[in-house]
Amino acid sequence: MARRIPLPGRRVRGSTTGRPIMALLDLLGQRWTLRILWELRDGTALNFRQLQERCEDISPTVQNDRLAALREAEIVEHSADEGYRLTPDGRQLARNLNALNAWAEGWAKRLAK
Repeated sequence: MARRIPLPGRRVRGSTTGRPIMALLDLLGQRWTLRILWELRDGTALNFRQLQERCEDISPTVQNDRLAALREAEIVEHSADEGYRLTPDGRQLARNLNALNAWAEGWAKRLAK
């Protein structure tokens, strides 16, 4: 049985109604999803093998599953000529993740004091 992709309006972990934030958190909470987004964040298109090399220990099956989910969610797109890249929505998400990363860096510094 194929796993349902967490999308707004569908039942997801933490929300029977599929509230958009809960659907996003469910999607991003899947193992390797954030790493794939992180590796695509600079806008460079990567083919499957290049992305796999950057993600190091990801299995091809998991990578394929995560890319399929991100494509269905319209966060990643694929071109046979260029590879995988973020969609406009994916680029907006990456900008927001960069802001979250900046917060996390400050948090780490504060905890280290």
